[in-house]
Amino acid sequence: MEKISLNANIRKEGGKGYARSLRRSGRIPAILYSKGKSTPISLDSGKIRKLIMLGHAESTLIDLKIEGATEKADRIAILREYQREPLTGELLHADFFEVSMDEKIKVTVPIELAGETPAGVKEGGILQFILREVEMECLPSLIPDNIVVDASRLNMGENLHIRDINVAEGIRLLTDAEQVILTIASPVSQEKLDQLLTTPTPGEAVKEPEVIKKPPKEGEKVEEKEGKA
Repeated sequence: MEKISLNANIRKEGGKGYARSLRRSGRIPAILYSKGKSTPISLDSGKIRKLIMLGHAESTLIDLKIEGATEKADRIAILREYQREPLTGELLHADFFEVSMDEKIKVTVPIELAGETPAGVKEGGILQFILREVEMECLPSLIPDNIVVDASRLNMGENLHIRDINVAEGIRLLTDAEQVILTIASPVSQEKLDQLLTTPTPGEAVKEPEVIKKPPKEGEKVEEKEGKA
């Protein structure tokens, strides 16, 4: 498991105004949670952004060095959550969770595909990813960077499930064993696609087109139809 170091500072102030000033200076407000305690801190937003870009930030061990801490200054933590501004994507806040190296934790790890092109794809099938990450429980030292799966033997119409994953000793997968990770779907022919687009849904009545008549102009005689005898 990859481990990175980040420097943090204790936050002695709060409020939206202080948070905005932090962001203008290139830092973001954050909170470090640890067994019923919460410590307000701030960190370099650029380094947090790089951590997120790794693709597995929430399962990466972080060596936090906290300047101004009254207790221990060095903590091991993981990034639990972060918030962005919806329009600009600017980082607004982050939550970290302190971990103990001798206590198991629950983390989510990305799934990556390896191996040769699946047999079903070579036959014209379409590979469809259903699940991109898996939840597991293990000691922090056993957290893998990713879970690698090999779908090269899958034929058209076959699936790869969580139960097909082999993990190292000491790791317990929490995601449902029957959950499908990926499938090799059969391609839809043009004839079948046309049929799906033109066939009405069962029970759906076919509506007659509505005839819209223009209102008569002023002074124009309205033609009356004779009623049926």
